[in-house]
Amino acid sequence: MRLVLQLVARLLLIVVLCLGAATVWATFDAYRSVDRATAASAQRVAQALQALYWRELLLRSSRAREHLLPVPDWRTLETVKLISPGVCVEFQPAVAFEKPLCGQSEGLGKAPPRWFAAIVPTFLGSHAEVIRPVSPRAASAGTVVATPDGAAAVSLAWEYILNVIDVALLMAAAIALLASLAIAHALAPARTIVTALQRMARGQYRTKLPRFRSMELAMIGSAVGALGNRLEEATEQRAALTRRLIEIRDDERRALARELHDEFGQNLSAILAFANTIETASTKDNSTGIAQDARMISQATHHLMASLRDALKRLRNPLPKELGLEASLVNLVDSWRSQSAARPTIQLDLRGDLTDISGPAATTAYRVAQECLTNALRHGVAREISLRVERRAGEDDALLIRVEDDGGGDAARVAQSAGFGLTGIRERVTAADGSLSILPARGGLSVAATIPLAA
Repeated sequence: MRLVLQLVARLLLIVVLCLGAATVWATFDAYRSVDRATAASAQRVAQALQALYWRELLLRSSRAREHLLPVPDWRTLETVKLISPGVCVEFQPAVAFEKPLCGQSEGLGKAPPRWFAAIVPTFLGSHAEVIRPVSPRAASAGTVVATPDGAAAVSLAWEYILNVIDVALLMAAAIALLASLAIAHALAPARTIVTALQRMARGQYRTKLPRFRSMELAMIGSAVGALGNRLEEATEQRAALTRRLIEIRDDERRALARELHDEFGQNLSAILAFANTIETASTKDNSTGIAQDARMISQATHHLMASLRDALKRLRNPLPKELGLEASLVNLVDSWRSQSAARPTIQLDLRGDLTDISGPAATTAYRVAQECLTNALRHGVAREISLRVERRAGEDDALLIRVEDDGGGDAARVAQSAGFGLTGIRERVTAADGSLSILPARGGLSVAATIPLAA
């Protein structure tokens, strides 16, 4: 999952939790606000009746104090205005048949759903009545009792929640949107860093990154740049070492070729001469068995000399240094074709201008073609082999060598092979800053090498 989506999802979870906490708090505050309204209503009515009490006491001093209230009728519109909605107030001791005086509760909030009306009183409890004396200095003046309406309290809490939720949802949506945009903007440089790492994975190590404002991203960018520089240096050193290794190996090949030619070649020639002498002498003496043994020695010697010549061709300097790449490739294919008529058909396809290709690039191309043809001919049962060498001109000036055969084979197993021949062409291609791929082809394998040409 993308990092931006993860951060946005976590942000939304936090917003939802905060929204839930705000809803719970709003429910508790709205439900308990009825208790505060009840206490306030009792206090206001008690203060109003206290003023009536002392006024009647002063004006009608001859009347007994217990008969002063209610004077003359406390149930007035002014008294109703002092009572909060959803609260009922009564005076004690009450007159016979007197009912509590209630504030207007009709239309107080929307009717809550049943589940809300059942859950809120269960968890938050019921409301208690509030008792206030009319006059703290005259206990006989009576008391005011305010009783909240439970249904009105639940309705008020539901209405409050609806109002709060609307605002909270709008704020949550705005916060989520703005925070998501901020997160996306803050993480936008990460895409640049990932792109640079992908280019480095393809071999473009010296990738310049822009300067980031964030200190953390700037440190990451600096580390990526330093890593690219070190990889570039390590690659250059490895390529130089590989080229040096190839040069040393070529020198060893030439020295080995000289030794084989001088020592084995001369000894094989001597063995062949001795065998011919023995065969001639045995023929004169009518020694049929000895003559036959001498002929077998001669045949074995001829076979060894043919193998030696083949080995010397592979060990000595490649033909591109003498004939050029195009002529050497033609000579290579012709030499394989002439060795046996039973060998598979070899098709040579040369495309582009190959005349000016020389030096290490030509040598690498020739060695790749030589090794791939040798493997296809010796280790496969191919009936047809295709060698294609193409020069891709333009900005991406490179040489493409592709060898395909229909002799079967497992491309994955061959690609993982650690044989000397395949390892050698890998080293040569790597030293030339090229690439090598081994893929399945129609009925066989396809080995392709790309060698960049110096400008």
